[in-house]
Amino acid sequence: MAAEADGLLKRALVPILLPEKCYDQLFVQWDLLHVPCLKIVLSKGLGLGIVAGSLLVKLPQVFKILGAKSAEGLSLQSVVLELVALTGTMAYSITNNFPFSSWGEALFLMLQTITICFLVMHYRGQTAKGVAFLACYALVLLVLLSPLTPLAVVTLLQASNVPAVVVGRLLQAATNYRNGHTGQLSAITVFLLFGGSLARIFTSIQETGDLLLAGTFVVSSLCNGLIAAQLLFYWNAKPAHKQKKVQ
Repeated sequence: MAAEADGLLKRALVPILLPEKCYDQLFVQWDLLHVPCLKIVLSKGLGLGIVAGSLLVKLPQVFKILGAKSAEGLSLQSVVLELVALTGTMAYSITNNFPFSSWGEALFLMLQTITICFLVMHYRGQTAKGVAFLACYALVLLVLLSPLTPLAVVTLLQASNVPAVVVGRLLQAATNYRNGHTGQLSAITVFLLFGGSLARIFTSIQETGDLLLAGTFVVSSLCNGLIAAQLLFYWNAKPAHKQKKVQ
């Protein structure tokens, strides 16, 4: 009975949360303070948690836009640049065969970000342009993930993530500053992105050892922190037309 339970536990944990050697170290030899294996478990757990959380992280933003029937306060250029960064991370990770737990959120965030791109265009009266954008993006993604695209191109796209993230977030920060409020920007989404990018610094180093990927998350954390700080600063600020209605 004990052997059967041990077998079930092993199948549940290996290789999803830890390699077999770490399972033996922790659960056969009962060396529960084995630091290298604990780091692997922590990294895998954080990574899978981030991936699971990414399924919902931008839905508050989507629902906020739909509820208000407006994308006021959102910079389309910023959203598109974020989409470019997510696409680069996803294509680079797939090409290099990194574990799904180290990049999986990029897939789900990409799907939610492309939805936000379309909604911004739709509520600006550019629905046809939004549909064309979706079709073009799908075509570009297929080419990127196909054998036709050289590794050097995918690596260059990942390297371009740093300026894309910086420029994208600065555009959103400039929009917030110019408006004097954060409009339909979702606080839940912004703070979840900030926390997720911080955790990704550790997991990307631990699981991939790729400094380019880790560096992208360092920059992303700083930029997401800027937007989070603006949200707190403008917490009670409202758009001018809403203030007039209240008066």
